[in-house]
Amino acid sequence: MAVDGDFCPYFQQAVELIGRRYSGAITRTLMAGPLRFSELERSIPGISARALTLRLRELENAGIVARQVEPTSPVRVTYELTDKGRALDDVVAELEHWAHDWLAPAEHAHAS
Repeated sequence: MAVDGDFCPYFQQAVELIGRRYSGAITRTLMAGPLRFSELERSIPGISARALTLRLRELENAGIVARQVEPTSPVRVTYELTDKGRALDDVVAELEHWAHDWLAPAEHAHAS
C-alpha cells in the first residue's frame, strides 16, 4: 500500500496506540512468546509495575495482547500476543531496523 499524503485516521490511531510509552517495548518483548507479568517487568528496563499494568490493559482492550489465567495454586497469569498483535511483527522489525540505522550511535549502527 502506497502512502498518498492524505490524512488517515487509522494510521494516527495505530501510532498513538503503539507509540504510548512502553507499548512498543511490551509488544516487541512478547514477540518471543508468552511471558508472566514479572518476566515482562524484568525484560523492560525502567518500567514500573503500574505502567506495565496500564499498558497491558490498553493492549488487551485493543486486542493486541491476550491475558491467560491458569487456575493453578497460586494462579498463573501469562500475557501473549494475539493474531492481531503478531501481525505487527514486520512493523516492529522494520522500526527496530530504522532505530539501529538512524538513532543508534555510529559504533552500534549496522550497514543497510
